[in-house]
Amino acid sequence: MNDLYSTDVLSPEEGSTTVEYAIGAVAAAAFAGLLLVIVQSDAVRAALQGIIERALSI
Repeated sequence: MNDLYSTDVLSPEEGSTTVEYAIGAVAAAAFAGLLLVIVQSDAVRAALQGIIERALSI
């Protein structure tokens, strides 16, 4: 019953950890999207294919 009339005040930083995780998740998704665009380019694809073919021919 005392919880109903509690005078506890929330800290100004309450919930900041959740926001930090959300910002980190959005940044990671954006970085993954950028890497996907870069890796799908013809120049990078050709370079990766050359590296893999040289590695398999040894």
